[in-house]
Amino acid sequence: MTATIERGSATAPVNTPASKRTPTPKKPGGFLSSSNGKKVVMAVTGAVMVSFLVLHMLGNLKIFFGRESFNDYAHWLRTLLEPFAPYRTVLTLLEIGLVVAVVLHMWAAISLSRRAGKARPVKYVAKKSQANGYATHIMRWGGVTIVLFVVWHLLDLTFGVVNPKGFDSTPADRMIAGFDPSRWWVTLIYVVAVAMVGLHLRHGVWSAFQTLGWANKDRNKALRATAGLLSVVLVIGFLVPPLAITFGVVK
Repeated sequence: MTATIERGSATAPVNTPASKRTPTPKKPGGFLSSSNGKKVVMAVTGAVMVSFLVLHMLGNLKIFFGRESFNDYAHWLRTLLEPFAPYRTVLTLLEIGLVVAVVLHMWAAISLSRRAGKARPVKYVAKKSQANGYATHIMRWGGVTIVLFVVWHLLDLTFGVVNPKGFDSTPADRMIAGFDPSRWWVTLIYVVAVAMVGLHLRHGVWSAFQTLGWANKDRNKALRATAGLLSVVLVIGFLVPPLAITFGVVK
């Protein structure tokens, strides 16, 4: 910082001692309030949700090994670490962790969206690229669609509220009744929702690679292919069981 002293018509700079300089104020909020912090939160919580999806998909495929196999898998989830931990304790903790991850993921996404809007105080008409428009709509409306679907999915197959067999039935009975051919519209909703999950996942995984600093010109093709392959595998894995039930392959 410098001050000036007038000498006639000229001015001369005078250095101010470092001890008297005014310190630059730090921005409040820390790392999590920054854009980079929110992107890291999205990447980490996204990884948690992807891990859950992979395990959930593998569990759903147990239906092809028979009702007993599927019910045994569901029972195993509820008895993890017994007798050390009471019945369903571990599963409940995992569910709470998943809910926290979803909430943090949505918070970070909404915060980043609002920050991007505030960065443009003057409205203007911009010609967006088709790719950017596609990604924006998929991540925004796809996320809303997925949340609504998860609520329905829980009411149907977990709590049995809207399932023909009800809560007291076995998990396998609820799953088969939930996608019965007479309820083809449920299967259709499921197909649309899972497709949205795949599109959301493909873009989200690629964004996470960028946020974590893994993306560069030498890896981009491989990372994009990884994101695409993961989303395709999950979509197929989730769609095969309900479609098999609806078309009578699994009875």
